[in-house]
Amino acid sequence: MKNNALKITVLCLCAALVLSAAGVAAFARINNSENAKQQTARITSMKAPEEAEVTKDETVYVIAGADGAVSKIIVSDWIKNAIGAETVEDSTQLENTVNVNGNETYEMGGENSRVWDAHGNDIYYQGNIEKELPVTLKVSYKLDGVSITPDMLKGKSGKITIRFDYQNRQYETVNIGGTEQRIYVPFAMLTGLILDNDTFKNVEVSNGKLINDGSRTVVAGLAFPGLQQNLDIDPEKFQIPDHIEITADVQNFSLGMTVTVATNGLFGDLDTDRLNDVTELNSSLTELSDAMKQLIDGSSKLYDGLCTLLDKSKELVSGINQLAAGAGALKEGASRLDGGIGELQNGVNELSGGLELLASNNDTLNSGAAQVFGTLLATAKTQMTAAGLTVPDMTPENYAAVLNTVIDSLDDEKVYAQALKTVTEGVEANRGYIEAQVTAAVTAQVEAGVTAAVRENVAAGVIAAATGMDKDDYDQAVSAGLVDATTQTAINNAVDAQMATDDIKALIAQNTAAKMGTEEIEGLIVQNTEAQVQKAIADTMAGEEVQAKLAAASSGAAQVIALKTSLDSYNAFYLGLKSYTAGVAQAAVGAAQLKDGAAQLKEGSAQLSAGADEFYNGILTMKNGAPALVSGVTQLRDGGMMLSSGLKEFNEKGVQKLVSAVRGNVGELIERLKATVKVSENYRNFAGIADGMDGQVKFIYRTEEIAP
Repeated sequence: MKNNALKITVLCLCAALVLSAAGVAAFARINNSENAKQQTARITSMKAPEEAEVTKDETVYVIAGADGAVSKIIVSDWIKNAIGAETVEDSTQLENTVNVNGNETYEMGGENSRVWDAHGNDIYYQGNIEKELPVTLKVSYKLDGVSITPDMLKGKSGKITIRFDYQNRQYETVNIGGTEQRIYVPFAMLTGLILDNDTFKNVEVSNGKLINDGSRTVVAGLAFPGLQQNLDIDPEKFQIPDHIEITADVQNFSLGMTVTVATNGLFGDLDTDRLNDVTELNSSLTELSDAMKQLIDGSSKLYDGLCTLLDKSKELVSGINQLAAGAGALKEGASRLDGGIGELQNGVNELSGGLELLASNNDTLNSGAAQVFGTLLATAKTQMTAAGLTVPDMTPENYAAVLNTVIDSLDDEKVYAQALKTVTEGVEANRGYIEAQVTAAVTAQVEAGVTAAVRENVAAGVIAAATGMDKDDYDQAVSAGLVDATTQTAINNAVDAQMATDDIKALIAQNTAAKMGTEEIEGLIVQNTEAQVQKAIADTMAGEEVQAKLAAASSGAAQVIALKTSLDSYNAFYLGLKSYTAGVAQAAVGAAQLKDGAAQLKEGSAQLSAGADEFYNGILTMKNGAPALVSGVTQLRDGGMMLSSGLKEFNEKGVQKLVSAVRGNVGELIERLKATVKVSENYRNFAGIADGMDGQVKFIYRTEEIAP
């Protein structure tokens, strides 16, 4: 009988796993607020109504004692703003509400209502509530057949029985066949725990499965409290489980935490319009079978993914060992670094002063070079005039054209003009490449500035969410030693994680593109490109290859060509000097910023040394725990294989067994099944939901460990 019930409920097990995998991972670290916030933002639902514009996905975390008694309830809500509305109306009974993934705020209304200033974003928030749960969990223990409390059970040995009872309290009164009857919200309850094989032997579970890797046994059980009553199925023909019982031989009893997931999402997705007669019932079962095939495919992919995860976990363990060695070196290096920061600061101060002095002479250098250029041009004109040539006044901008005209008039073969044309065409052919290089350099500078600004905003948001302080207060608190290294590391990691997201990268790219499109930046690119083109022409004309060709020019043009070559060389120097002075000015600005950064670095070096000590100790702890990670992933992989096998077994046998069990009372069963689906659809939220908003909810219960 138990095996039959298990086959029928394997589908529910898969649905619960899909719904709650992320939630269970988050629950293992629910006491760490930052981790809870990050995991909350990633919990996904099984199905979101396509027609809904704004929906709410709610996850309720129930922290309980070893006997199932509730000690705290934490609720995480995700409002999906599918239409990108500027404001979203919401309703909730939660207290101590915190926005865990953004800076959106809200204004309170009447009767628990609030209006979020969403700016088109989804809203993620978390809070506490004191309210009766729709399904209560009770965990009881027997040792050698005698009831015993969790505290008394610590360290005991014998035959242990652990029973998980689920009481469904959430129902609606529905008219079935002319009679008012209670129809309970059809929750699927999935309970999982891990047993150490050194402590537990001969483990058995009702309504569940076992996975044994040689060192640990993973227990997974499934129950549907209230569903037997909803469908009014004779337990003698077909029994739907409403509890889980685990038995084992135990030595020196201890037990880690247990996790139970409750969801009504499975029944909320059934199409009741197709349950009007036996044919339609079979059609609906066919739907379940098709869905089962999809789940089988998904479970196979899950197993493949877990195999990959196991391989990578082994690589991670190797990396942790290397990291431990590196952490020791870091610890020693951080101590030496603090002593060298003072010398660095002195050197940076000298560098900044020297660059400021150089920058102060930029105008003098540029002016002097311009005067020299003017003198050279005037002398050249005098020489050519003395030689009987008529030459207009020359400037750095027109001298080349003037001398080209003179050379052209002296050289019948126009050797120089042809050489200049060839060089110019060659350089102009690469103008696009030159412009691309200039653009890339400018883009890199702009992107660096944009990235720094975005990181400041991201850091401010993370700091505010984590500490309630703005960034200036937080920086002062860090400088005063009021923020521990662990918190700083967590905040830095959170900032790095957000900076690595596609949204932040897209924002940086968008802001960079916007700034690159400004008139100022475009003008700078054009100016620098033209300067580089002219410099390339001048350098090439002064090169050996071009000069070799010009050497064959007529003797009448040779002197003018030589003169222009000299002027071209000076022009190249002149353009290079202007680039140099511009670079000195930029370097002076950068050195001033570096000077400020060196001062901040000196303040943080002592903290770095202390943090390196803590980091080294933490890495040692991680190194000691790494083998357990590989063991746990191995168990997950084996569990994925077992899940896939169970799904295939259900696909072959479960649906037909169900049809056989309900044959003969189809009409009333269909009516009860429709009522069950309707009640499931009606139950959309635990802590509150706005009128007209669609939603779904799941519950994750965690019991505390029993340790000696």
